[in-house]
Amino acid sequence: MTLTFSHHRWLICLMFLLGFRILAGAQSDTLVLRNDTSYLEGTSLELVKAKKIHSPHKASFYAAILPGMGQIYNKKYWKLPLVYGGIVATGYAIHFNSKYYSKYKSAYRDWIIQDPGNKSYLEFLPPGWTEAKLYQNASWFESALDDKKQYYRRYRDLSYFIMAGVYMLQIVDAAVDAHFYNFSISDDLSMRISPTIMEPSPVVETVGVGMQLNFKF
Repeated sequence: MTLTFSHHRWLICLMFLLGFRILAGAQSDTLVLRNDTSYLEGTSLELVKAKKIHSPHKASFYAAILPGMGQIYNKKYWKLPLVYGGIVATGYAIHFNSKYYSKYKSAYRDWIIQDPGNKSYLEFLPPGWTEAKLYQNASWFESALDDKKQYYRRYRDLSYFIMAGVYMLQIVDAAVDAHFYNFSISDDLSMRISPTIMEPSPVVETVGVGMQLNFKF
């Protein structure tokens, strides 16, 4: 079968149009990335970024390493004065009670030993008393020294417990804040009532119509 020049011309045009269509289709199907959006021709797809998880374990770990770091991790900077205020206050209480416990302990020991070269108990003579009067009330003075020694020892130990409590409390606080870090506390509370079709259940095989309540927090 012989093809004429006219047929050759139509065949060339057809091939040209087919190639152009394929090229246009390939260009329209090209995936383009621009910023955070990928799209085809006439279609746009948003790329969802992975949401950074605020970890309670990290908050607890940071707070355990250095008090206050958990609050910094949670961006609760206003709690730092409370954390360090509690630590400084209990630290001062430990120092104060330890100092006087040591003094009364030494005074009580020197009073019991009665070493002429060590009379640290004279520091705690009541106003207007002399050493002679002190010996006249030896039993009372010994009891007073022992009571003071026990008093400051007790409050020194209590201060240590309070310090440990402040330390543990700031760790718990950091962990709790981290749990609620992404919790929405928006004032946008709304309720919407709309009709709905109730799907048949194994008990009731018919389709029902009811009301649906939607709460938005």
